[in-house]
Amino acid sequence: MAEHDDRAAPDPTPVPPVRAAVARRARTVTEARWFAVTVFVLILTNAALLGVETYTGMVEDWHRWLRLAEHLCVAAFTVEILLRLAAHADRPKDFFRDPWNLFDLAVVLSTFLPVVRENTTVLRLLRLARVLRTARFLPQLRIVLVAVGRSLPGTLSFLLVGALLLYVFAMVGWVFFARHDPEHYGSIGRAVLTLFLLMTLDGIGDAVRAGLEVSRWSILYYASYVLLASFVLVNVLIGVVITSLDEARDMEAEAEAEVEARADAQGAPREPSGAPPQPADAVADPRLVRERILAARRALDDLEQCLPPVPAPGAGPERSAVTDRADRTPAGLP
Repeated sequence: MAEHDDRAAPDPTPVPPVRAAVARRARTVTEARWFAVTVFVLILTNAALLGVETYTGMVEDWHRWLRLAEHLCVAAFTVEILLRLAAHADRPKDFFRDPWNLFDLAVVLSTFLPVVRENTTVLRLLRLARVLRTARFLPQLRIVLVAVGRSLPGTLSFLLVGALLLYVFAMVGWVFFARHDPEHYGSIGRAVLTLFLLMTLDGIGDAVRAGLEVSRWSILYYASYVLLASFVLVNVLIGVVITSLDEARDMEAEAEAEVEARADAQGAPREPSGAPPQPADAVADPRLVRERILAARRALDDLEQCLPPVPAPGAGPERSAVTDRADRTPAGLP
């Protein structure tokens, strides 16, 4: 009954040979070093073109050439994304699981939208977004960007605590210094702006001297504010960013290990005589294991027929090859 269930199990859907061949050839191109270098140079060229367009004189003199260069960049990026899609023809879901692929696809497709092409400002912003694609080819930059994204929740908490600290010290400063220094503490808004600038320790000396003219106790006000805002909060922010950077490095290492493990799993089970590689799940297929056992048993039988029979000392009559074969048959096999 178990054997019948194993045979009734559905086979995984095989990849068409044409798609597999296209994916293999496209992957050979996209995984080549010269391809990554070429795309990286195109991204830098696109960024340089954006910078050149800020000079009015050069735009007037080289308008046609700049437009031609922009169209060539768009065509090159379109070919690149098509090659990446072709490289995932045998596993299209993997293409959409990568956030960088989705970002590249969105940037390239947006340039063909009529609304975007008619709006110069939006088009330039999208062209500027292509510069962020350099992170795809620079692992360290990619780690930093991931760390910045993962540190946003902690940064929001830091901003909340910093806003509360600024508000409390601004109210205290308005109470004590508004009458004597209305330019900096005349309102809650001016007090917050003054303390925000003092957070960088710029002009802290002038502020302390002006406070000492009002009261000697003002030194405690500025000392506590500098200690909390410029040292404690900044160090907390640095700690949040460093923690996120370590997490981003671990994620990058895990992603690389997963890719290597997937590549090893796809390349390990290879069939002889030029047959295509079997999927990783086929190793645990009971039917495949049974077929291999039977093939090994036939090979042993053929080898046994080529060897002369050697009777065991003191044994009874010679046993037939059929009996030996029956004894070697594993349980549960025909």
